Amino acid sequence: MVREVTAGVLRVAYEQHGPVNGPPVILNHGFPYDVRAYDEVAAILAARGCRVLVPYLRGYGPTRFRTAQTPRSGQQAALGSDLRAFMDALGIGEAVLAGYDWGGRSACVVAALWPDRVRGLVTGLGYNILDPAMADTPRVPEQEHQGWYQYYLHSRRGELGLEANRYEFCRLLWRLWSPTWEFDESTYARSAASFENPDFSAVVVHSYRHRFGLVPGDPDLEDLEAELAAQPQISVPTIALFGADDSFGAPKLRERRFTGRYRQIDIPGAGHNLPQEAPRAFAEAVNALL
Repeated sequence: MVREVTAGVLRVAYEQHGPVNGPPVILNHGFPYDVRAYDEVAAILAARGCRVLVPYLRGYGPTRFRTAQTPRSGQQAALGSDLRAFMDALGIGEAVLAGYDWGGRSACVVAALWPDRVRGLVTGLGYNILDPAMADTPRVPEQEHQGWYQYYLHSRRGELGLEANRYEFCRLLWRLWSPTWEFDESTYARSAASFENPDFSAVVVHSYRHRFGLVPGDPDLEDLEAELAAQPQISVPTIALFGADDSFGAPKLRERRFTGRYRQIDIPGAGHNLPQEAPRAFAEAVNALL
């Protein structure tokens, strides 16, 4: 059942599993996915007595901005602020945070800036906080090729293309990033319904333009963005997950940013959508931090 709570600038839609008095775990989805990525993970953790919360990110599913005046920002400070506000709204002082892609970024932001709120962190692709100082630094051609969709969204053509073809665009990313995952059309369609949110395109386009310095961010988040630009360390116990078949896998170069207990796990046969492709391994990582 979908629930809603007022949290900061959003009315956040979320799903809850397990006993309400269990240790809280918050599972954060990425782009272009949604809460359905965690169906099996949530069931496993709920059966072990956890209170499992799975929110829809800004711009996804039933989550809505509370006012028309709030910038439809997709910047990393917004994602982290949303997650902290969600915890505040539900009275959760401390939780295990888990995520991948955008969801891993939001979890890393909270762990870095407000470590007292994080019992443990599971993050797909490791340290997920963007480094704006590196935005203009070229990578090797193969890695540049992987970022084609980001450069596409920098253009007016890409903005219009996402708006007109969001179903096909996001399905293509699913296929490219998880080349060995044989998902069927109904599995994709269940998540793609979340992309019909009226703010989806605006939030996505802003995210990929802001990280390259092409558009300004939300003025209310400038102080947080400045803190994140310093690439803060993460001191909470962390497990970093990497899918062996992830065609968009980031280079593992910034693991020195983790200063607390840290473990890296490579998951064979899994691509980018880790919790949906390898739910038991993902759940075991969360359970290890409880």
